[in-house]
Amino acid sequence: MRRYARVSAAVGGLAARLAGARYLGLNLDRAKHAGELRRALGGLKGPLMKVAQLMATIPDALPGEYAAELAQLQADAPSMGWPFVRRRMTAELGPDWERKFAGFERDAAHAASLGQVHRARLADGTRLACKLQYPDMESAVEADLAQLKLIFRVYERYDRAISTPQIHAEIAARLREELDYAREAKHMRLYAAMLKDEAGVHVPRLIDRLCTRRLIVMTWLDGTPLLKTGELPAAKRNRVAMNLFRAWYVPFYFFGTIHGDPHLGNYTVRPDQSVNLMDFGCIRVFKPSFVKGVIDLYEALRDGNEAQAVAAYESWGFARLDRAVIEVLNLWARFVYAPLLDDRPRRIQDAETGQYGRAVAEKVHEELRRLGGVKPPREFVFMDRAAIGLGSVFMRLKAEINWHRMFRALIEGFDVDALARRQAKALKAADLPPPE
Repeated sequence: MRRYARVSAAVGGLAARLAGARYLGLNLDRAKHAGELRRALGGLKGPLMKVAQLMATIPDALPGEYAAELAQLQADAPSMGWPFVRRRMTAELGPDWERKFAGFERDAAHAASLGQVHRARLADGTRLACKLQYPDMESAVEADLAQLKLIFRVYERYDRAISTPQIHAEIAARLREELDYAREAKHMRLYAAMLKDEAGVHVPRLIDRLCTRRLIVMTWLDGTPLLKTGELPAAKRNRVAMNLFRAWYVPFYFFGTIHGDPHLGNYTVRPDQSVNLMDFGCIRVFKPSFVKGVIDLYEALRDGNEAQAVAAYESWGFARLDRAVIEVLNLWARFVYAPLLDDRPRRIQDAETGQYGRAVAEKVHEELRRLGGVKPPREFVFMDRAAIGLGSVFMRLKAEINWHRMFRALIEGFDVDALARRQAKALKAADLPPPE
């Protein structure tokens, strides 16, 4: 209660200042205000911090000053000590839990907003990563989602270019799923199956007998943090980028599934430039028709077919589209699809503007505000976020690749019915429900 009273007071005071600037004509230093908001949320070290990081990567969800500040929130929170770990492990695996391991490191290897990871070892020498959730995260997430709704309401009073209820609903659904480690284990099995033929991508192996709804145990994968690969020679950086492209988009175009968390800490790189995927909490499964809409929009932009573009947007759930709104949406679409339409080796973004897509997003936002706003469908939220997250990684890698040919190789002979059959089979094998 003290935790949320403190944050509510901080966020409420900031909200009041923003409202005053909007309605009373008071001067507001938005950059300073955004910094104060980051510090208020950073002190929380919980789910709201994770939401804030997420919001910083969704185009148009926040003004540029706020996105830049919230992107600085650190994923690493202070780890919980050994007494906490011992109690939590006892609750998950019973009083004799330590006998199930040949070794278990007391200090956390990593700590984040929802839980922390410990190294461990089995009797046969298998090295493990044990991901243990903090206590009472369900109530913390629900309280944080309520705080997020308040922030969204304040934001919409300031700027009505983007309607936020569907964004909030999608974030809420994914955050609640992230709390269920049994579901994450199923996601991991799904990804292992979808990527089994990809030599450049590695997924940990689950140790099922040691997994619970609040504990997930998997094999430890060695690798260099993605942030440290920027100094590699160009050819090696390009191989890393190609492997990441396959890791994200083979599941999407063949199974309608995408990894929705572009946080750089979720990936490491091996000496052969293959990549390890290590977190499967934020996974989004789309209906096959959504994937078809992505390809339809690509073809519409390639061929200048406005009717096909409108049909693609409508298949995603955009409604009441007039010519002016369509043209604004196409501004963003042309930016995202540009590397896929350009048959030559190139950077993912030609301009060196820092955050991937920010300048284009701000122009789109300004035009949507002028036209009265738009209500993005839920499915669009994480697809857009995934595209921006991956684009930001490619910018950091300075990768120069023929994106067009990699994309064409994925969609050649695309058949929506075949995707539906593959998806249904894969989800059933992983004991996961069909897409919403």
